[in-house]
Amino acid sequence: MADYDAFLLVSFGGPEGPGDVMPFLRNVTRGRGIPAERLEAVAEHYYAVGGVSPINQQCRDLIAAIGKDFATAGVDLPVYWGNRNWDPYLAATVSTMAAAGVRRALALVTSAYGSYSSCRQYLDDIERARAEAGPGAPQIDKIRHFFNHPGFIEPFADATREAIGSLPAAARPGVPLVFTAHSVPDAMAAASGPPPGGLYPAQLAEAARLIAERVNVAGEPAGEAGGAPGGGHPWRLVYQSRSGPPSQPWLGPDVGDYLEELARDGAPGAVLVPVGFITDHMEVVHDLDVEAAQAARRLRLPLARAATPPAPIRASSR
Repeated sequence: MADYDAFLLVSFGGPEGPGDVMPFLRNVTRGRGIPAERLEAVAEHYYAVGGVSPINQQCRDLIAAIGKDFATAGVDLPVYWGNRNWDPYLAATVSTMAAAGVRRALALVTSAYGSYSSCRQYLDDIERARAEAGPGAPQIDKIRHFFNHPGFIEPFADATREAIGSLPAAARPGVPLVFTAHSVPDAMAAASGPPPGGLYPAQLAEAARLIAERVNVAGEPAGEAGGAPGGGHPWRLVYQSRSGPPSQPWLGPDVGDYLEELARDGAPGAVLVPVGFITDHMEVVHDLDVEAAQAARRLRLPLARAATPPAPIRASSR
C-alpha cells in the first residue's frame, strides 16, 4: 500500500428515497431503450422497501470497516467513495481527489468477477471520471477480480453453513446448494475475459466450487448438479434477474426453473447462495427474498438464503 496515497470504493449506487427511484433507474438504463412501463414495474420493487436500495448503506458500512481495518494495520490512507449510477457520483469523487492532491489511488469495485458490466464498464467509468477531472486526475489502479480470495470465499461458506442450520432439521442432510448470479446475455458471457472468453461463468463456477468445498465436511466432497459422494451437499450454479427480450439467449438455468426441478426430484429443500453479489443488491432482496421465496412456498420446498459477505472484503492487488 506504500505506493498509494488514497483508497477508492467504486460501486453501483442506489436510490435513497422514493423520489430517487425513477431518476436512478433512468441512469442505469440510459441508452438501452428500456420501455417506460418496464422501469415502472422495476420501480415497484424499490417502493416496496420504502424506495431505498440497501447498497448505499452497505457501502457506508464497508467504508467504516475498511477504516477500522486500515487503522489496525497501520495503513494511513484517506478513503473515498464514488458510484456509477447515483450520488456520490464517481466523477465528482475523482475531481475531489484531484483537488485534494491525490496522485495514485487503489480502487475496490463492489464486484468480484470479470465481465463487461462487472469489470470493464467500471474501468471505463474510472477513465471517464479521470478525463472529467482533467490533467490533475490521479492514477487509479483497480484491485484484481477477487472471486477466489479467502476474504470473499470464507464469509460465504460461513453464511451458507448458517443458512443450512436455519432449515428444519429434516431438510438439512444433503440439502442442495443453489449458487446464484446475475444473468447476462450469452454473447456477453462468451466475450468476457481474454480469448477464448467465458471468464464470467468460469469464475462464478470456481467460486461456487470453493464455497461448496468448505461447506462439505472432510470425506463428503461436493458434486456439481448431482449427488455428493459420501452424503455432502450437491451444488449447482444458476442465474437470476435476466432483463433482456425473450428472443435473446441469456445464461441459465433460471433460479425459479431450477427450484421447480428440485421440487420435482424430491429434494429436501434448497439453500440459495448469492455468490454473484458482494452485498444485498435489490436483485438479492427482491428476486431471491421475495420472488424465489414465493416460488419455494408454492412448491412446498424448504428454503434458506445465505447472507452476502460482511465487510470488509480483504482483497489483494495481485
